[in-house]
Amino acid sequence: MNTGTQARAHTLVLGGIRSGKTALAESVAVAWDRVTYVATATAGDDEMAARIAHHRDCRPDHWGLVEEPLHLAWVLETQARSDHPPGLLIDCMSLWVSNLLFARDGVFESERNRFLESLPGYPGPVAIVSNEVGLGTIGMDPLTRRFADELGWLNQALAARCHRVVLSVAGLPQILKGSGF
Repeated sequence: MNTGTQARAHTLVLGGIRSGKTALAESVAVAWDRVTYVATATAGDDEMAARIAHHRDCRPDHWGLVEEPLHLAWVLETQARSDHPPGLLIDCMSLWVSNLLFARDGVFESERNRFLESLPGYPGPVAIVSNEVGLGTIGMDPLTRRFADELGWLNQALAARCHRVVLSVAGLPQILKGSGF
């Protein structure tokens, strides 16, 4: 892993559904000497299980895996305790927000705040994948509107904490903050 500022560089990759954002985040992570993929998805049906299997099959076999649908701050804190913390690829914030919205009362705010507080102190690089919700229509029901609001606000908070922000459009990186790709 790189040392100094580069080792702590955090990248946020935003994009629409099937925009290539995960592949772009993975292209960032392959440069790291150790990678742990942090998956927030849960397989609630056969189609989602197939999506998860596809993502798993596309990743290098030597990458570590942590499946955590709710407690991302705990993952950061646990991985940071290592003598040689791995780079973390967190995929994705959209599913994480959805998981938190359906969790018991009080979980959303506390987990969101803990994650945002823990992220800047993580000693290794982090690549975070999230859907950009600011380009769509306003949802018809209160839960959909809350999801879009919460994910949009989370993306803004993450962008403020990340060194580089990239928008994936048709698999092409559009640099919004920082340099290089």
